[in-house]
Amino acid sequence: MTGKISHNAAPSALGYQHQTWWALLELLRLGHKRPDAAISLELFDDIAWDHDGTATELLQIKHHQKGQRALTDASVDVWSTLKVWMDTACPADPEGPQLLLITTQVASPNTAVAALRLDTRDDDFALNGLEMAALEGASGRTKQTRQQFLALSPADQQAFISRIHVIDGSPCIDDVPALVRAQLHWALPTGHEDAFLAMVWRWWDEQALAMLQGRQRGMDASAAHVAIAGMRDQFTRAMLPTTIELDEVNAHVLATTYDNCPFVQQMHWVAYSPRNLQRAIVDYYRAHTQIVQWLDHALLSPAELARFAEELLDDWEREFEWMEMGIGEDAEEASKQQAGAELLRLLMRQTGPFLSRRYHDAFLARGHRHILADEGRLGWHADFRERFERLLVQP
Repeated sequence: MTGKISHNAAPSALGYQHQTWWALLELLRLGHKRPDAAISLELFDDIAWDHDGTATELLQIKHHQKGQRALTDASVDVWSTLKVWMDTACPADPEGPQLLLITTQVASPNTAVAALRLDTRDDDFALNGLEMAALEGASGRTKQTRQQFLALSPADQQAFISRIHVIDGSPCIDDVPALVRAQLHWALPTGHEDAFLAMVWRWWDEQALAMLQGRQRGMDASAAHVAIAGMRDQFTRAMLPTTIELDEVNAHVLATTYDNCPFVQQMHWVAYSPRNLQRAIVDYYRAHTQIVQWLDHALLSPAELARFAEELLDDWEREFEWMEMGIGEDAEEASKQQAGAELLRLLMRQTGPFLSRRYHDAFLARGHRHILADEGRLGWHADFRERFERLLVQP
């Protein structure tokens, strides 16, 4: 396996991605009008709106590259969609959920599908057109579906058609991010728009995956609004956003990547336990990557970061001096290792200091201590300074 999407699989993969992104756009566009409703993926249909567990709208999402042929009454997309709805959406029930075919293709003029648009609706014309298409399609991929449609009684066909809406010429996947951004205009933090949108997309990817895996039934419109507002609030001067989450980090890959770094060597010098050493590497990576992102997006100033480092160094200096006094000048190596490990353990258990009182996640202080250890500005072993100098001159 090369890890690349094959030519044949690419359109399907793109279609699934478009479906996932479209669900977020749908949620943002209509959620404020439906605060008590929820949107779902692959539960009732490709996308669905439901209220108290009862589907109110079923959406079939069709994505095609620009320039592909127009949508006609004979199109496979039309009949595959009708097949899904005839099998699952009680076509004879006039009070059933609304049925929306949302497609990037454009319906050809004077067709049944064009007559099912919201602005040019003509149910009788649409029904006659689909009946003619069903009769003409006596063979081929959609033969069974067309026969199934013709087997419906005239009243059932009428009820079925009355619930179907075609929304053609919908935006392609490349256009969806801009539309999502436009829907979030109320929440965009000035100067930090891209960082905020990245958080929203990451959050939505998590929700979509949970829905597709069956771990989550849907996303309530009101809950989505609260979640997005909460992300927006993280970009105030009083708070900093967490964008490097623990569950996104591969500890085993990091252990290999950072194995020879000075901060890791510093922990080896005091025989720090392997499992806690691995956790320390994760803290280092998260803190370093998070700080870089804050600086890149101007959420954190270098002066604030310098003050934070000085507070960490001040805490370390106090405890390091007590450690040196406790072991004495003539301590054996085993005693130095034990004392250094205890010092490391003591400081790793502290939750502070905090970054200018704007951020309270404990991993940041732990990780930044390892950043300072990587620079040789602090250490755990009583002889760390001499060892660090030798480390720097090693080939």
